Amino acid sequence: MSNKQTDTAPGTLYIIAAPSGAGKTSLVKALLGSTALLMVSVSHTTRLMRPGEEDGKDYNFIDVDTFRAMERDGSFIESAQVFDNFYGTSRSATLDQLKRGVDVILEIDWQGAQQVRELMPDAISIFILPPSREALEQRLKARKQDGPEVIARRMSDAVNEISHYTEFDYIVVNDDMEVALTELRAIILARRLRQEPQAVRNHKIINGLLA
Repeated sequence: MSNKQTDTAPGTLYIIAAPSGAGKTSLVKALLGSTALLMVSVSHTTRLMRPGEEDGKDYNFIDVDTFRAMERDGSFIESAQVFDNFYGTSRSATLDQLKRGVDVILEIDWQGAQQVRELMPDAISIFILPPSREALEQRLKARKQDGPEVIARRMSDAVNEISHYTEFDYIVVNDDMEVALTELRAIILARRLRQEPQAVRNHKIINGLLA
């Protein structure tokens, strides 16, 4: 085995969960646009493609039979049923990015988060909360993607989702998006400044100072 030291520290796996309508997607998109070496894992899903989405970019859209086959083969690091659809995160794609030193975000629900923690206990989990029930309902209506019955169902399911907040390492309240974004960046920056990864990235500086 080679003892050659490199400048690349393994990436961190981040779990980001939130009830539907809390603004998670918008926050993650803004985070990606302002943070280097950070990516979102593209999940596999059996749900229908929404207007404006692209296969392979937003999700890998597959049918139920294909999903079940991948699940049996152990291709997913986590998988879950959300409403009437199935979602799963590719194990090989995630591990490959982490080995390259890229931080990877998993946008999953609390069920998937539990599965990931069992396999990868070092994963950092963040839960995004809306400021109130009223704000959450208004955001769901403003998206104009769902009818009244679906919105009512999402509001009901949000209570169950939020009840699992104690299982997460960090909580970010998305009342003001810029504030919430700053808090998310702070979590990632603090993680990157830990002694272990910093020692790997800066071993030349450290060796020179200790020579």
